[in-house]
Amino acid sequence: MPKKTGAEATPASSTSLSPDLRYEDAVSELEGLIATMESGKLSLEDTLTAYKRGAELLKHCQHVLGQVEQQVKMVQG
Repeated sequence: MPKKTGAEATPASSTSLSPDLRYEDAVSELEGLIATMESGKLSLEDTLTAYKRGAELLKHCQHVLGQVEQQVKMVQG
């Protein structure tokens, strides 16, 4: 029984996020993780790994959006 396919969490993907990770790429990976987790095909351990990666991606996206919001406020000044 295969454990993982496609956008599922891998040990390499559970490391810290690169600060250069593009917002769009983070959202895309997050959507893939959600779909994989919802499929019910992951083991409990793999689900936990995917959840942790998703939490990292969400935090990254929120940070990027906060930075953009600050830049917009400065432009509107």
